[in-house]
Amino acid sequence: MAVSAEDIKRVKGMGFLNNKGTDNFSARIITINGKITADQNQCIAEAAKKYGNGTVTLTSRLTIEVPGVPYEKIEEFQEYIGKAGLVTGGTGSKVRPVVSCKGTTCQYGLLDSFALSEEIHHRFYEGYRGVLLPHKFKIAVGGCPNNCVKPDLNDLGVIGQLIPNFDEDSCNGCKKCSVEEACPIGVAKMVDGILEIDRDACNNCGRCVGKCNFDAIEDGVHGFKIYLGGRWGKRVTHGHAMSKVFTDKEEVMSVIEKALLLFREQGKTGERFADTIARLGFENVEAQLMSDEILGRKQEILDAQLHLVGGATC
Repeated sequence: MAVSAEDIKRVKGMGFLNNKGTDNFSARIITINGKITADQNQCIAEAAKKYGNGTVTLTSRLTIEVPGVPYEKIEEFQEYIGKAGLVTGGTGSKVRPVVSCKGTTCQYGLLDSFALSEEIHHRFYEGYRGVLLPHKFKIAVGGCPNNCVKPDLNDLGVIGQLIPNFDEDSCNGCKKCSVEEACPIGVAKMVDGILEIDRDACNNCGRCVGKCNFDAIEDGVHGFKIYLGGRWGKRVTHGHAMSKVFTDKEEVMSVIEKALLLFREQGKTGERFADTIARLGFENVEAQLMSDEILGRKQEILDAQLHLVGGATC
């Protein structure tokens, strides 16, 4: 190979991953959570023919890769796709591209996951692009508890919620309860002639809302459940759900930022957020994220000379 190991590392930071055993690279193009325009799609196809091997591949983080780009054509490739507003990236110990399900276009969607994930993309993928972290940090947004994009297996996951408003006085004690039949996980049950919902087991999928013939569950409150410290891969860790179901989007955005600041400040270089949480204790981490103290030190944390040398432990 004519390309040095140093140059391979340098262009990887730009989103170009070496095609093993060659001087060619896969250009990783960032989408906004899996969404691109028709014109951008056409530009990528043209770039694949002009600079790559004519194929386009998709990644698990909803980015697009064009394999076979020669090392000497990397800058030219970036300029070409830049005309369509596209950039390469998505590597390193930083916030990784955000993933999202299709949200409210799905029959089960409880929030506009595209809109929320796009805001997260701009504020934290783009806004924190220059911020080094102990390890990569993955964020996923799911529109409902079906967990299609596995938010609880990401470093931070957001899941749409619809908390049912159950009016016990309106329950008519039906022998065949339509709410009990509608509950997909069996936590709504008739007990001694009255409907009971196990709030600790309820996942707030909202499937029971509007199902009662006597309007015992006429509506619900939309919200967001946040999971912390999930991880997929060689060492699988399920994320911990925060105890509060948030109903304000800005609170969610604040928790995300505080989680990034906490990870940067208190995480050890090379460890994932799951390991940081295990070391510090989930209750400790949750308490910090529910407080604004860490935001008061935001600039100090961002300016600190941390995680300058990598060394991933997983």
